[in-house]
Amino acid sequence: MSKTPSASADAWPAPHAGAPVYATVTLPGSKSITNRALVLAALADGPSVIRRPLRARDTDLMAQALRSLGTAVSEVDDDGAGAWQVRPHAMLGPADVDCGLAGTVMRFVPPVAALADGRVSLDGDPRARERPMSQIIAALRDLGAEVDDAGRGALPLDVHGRGRLRGGAVTIDASASSQFVSALLLAGARFDRGVDVRHDGGGTGVPSQPHIEMTVRMLRDRGVSVRTEQDRWVVAPGVVKPLDVDVEPDLSNAAPFLAAAVATAGEVVVPHWPQRTDQAGDRLRALLPMLGATVEREGTALVVRGPQSLEGADIDLHDVGELTPALAALCALAASPSRLRGIAHLRGHETDRLAAIATEINALGGDVRETDDGLEIRPAKLRPGLFHTYADHRMAHAGVILGLAVPGVEVEDIATTSKTYPGFATDWESLLA
Repeated sequence: MSKTPSASADAWPAPHAGAPVYATVTLPGSKSITNRALVLAALADGPSVIRRPLRARDTDLMAQALRSLGTAVSEVDDDGAGAWQVRPHAMLGPADVDCGLAGTVMRFVPPVAALADGRVSLDGDPRARERPMSQIIAALRDLGAEVDDAGRGALPLDVHGRGRLRGGAVTIDASASSQFVSALLLAGARFDRGVDVRHDGGGTGVPSQPHIEMTVRMLRDRGVSVRTEQDRWVVAPGVVKPLDVDVEPDLSNAAPFLAAAVATAGEVVVPHWPQRTDQAGDRLRALLPMLGATVEREGTALVVRGPQSLEGADIDLHDVGELTPALAALCALAASPSRLRGIAHLRGHETDRLAAIATEINALGGDVRETDDGLEIRPAKLRPGLFHTYADHRMAHAGVILGLAVPGVEVEDIATTSKTYPGFATDWESLLA
């Protein structure tokens, strides 16, 4: 974990549900799609419009990072929908990039910065300096970039761009984050030789594969040639075509709202759920029934109905680790034991999510034990208390879910949810309105 919680932390009384929750929830845009679309628009050979983007800290940081490199990212009114227009420009330094705590910014921007003409300095929040970056740094050096990180393998770092990058073949260990692969693929078409990325994790696979599939699809949508094999991705050099896009709702942000139905034997409807998507959150359709929920499509909406008795499950979350905090909270409310596995990589996220989840649920009277690759959760009677978030929006999701079922739960720093969902607390309170 990134810090020791303080008993005097800012506390938000989590709403308690004394009855089943019935609600319809309209979600903001996807962070993963918005930030990939911004990067690809900045690398394209013409202007693009990104409609209904997520407007939150992580995406604002990405937009500002690209502006600092010379790309014009401006607000436009596109048929009444909020949109960003992106006009590419030759990447220029010197520039200073604030990564905040956004993994997509700290990993996706350095390969773009290597194409700039001049120095680009990247830094972020204190916890950002603890998040893994060594694989991206080493890969960029192997591809011909000059990167100065003073041997830290982490932020802060300087990329000294020369206006182009040789590119070619590179082998990395992406077992800590799929973002290492996506970062190189997104910029790869602009490298002189493209990029040929191979993963060697010593037998450990790449987590969060849907995010890589999202990256590949978005590249192909823009005319980029991408060839994929087992643990290998090849991007040919070439033009990135401009593309106007509509951003899908953020399905990972659906997790706490759908969990509200599961935790209270209620019903939650999410309109405009995509028929086809690469988002990890789409796996909720298969995961929630493992806990006893009923999941159905009604037209373009997804409808989740909670069970009368919430049961535990043995679930492999390797490809969808971002859903772990919400599912762990549900498992802590279940009548039988659960095991969440395949998620050792979560120790390197916004916080050490495995340690944080175990610590905070146990502080409320729970029975959670860390394993080498996940969590074991046993039934226990939970009590009121303060649930710390460690500046991690997904931890806040876990806290509010527990608060629905356990009166007297307070969530520290609920504002951390603005990282990907401004207005989350207001929308959460409306569940019980």
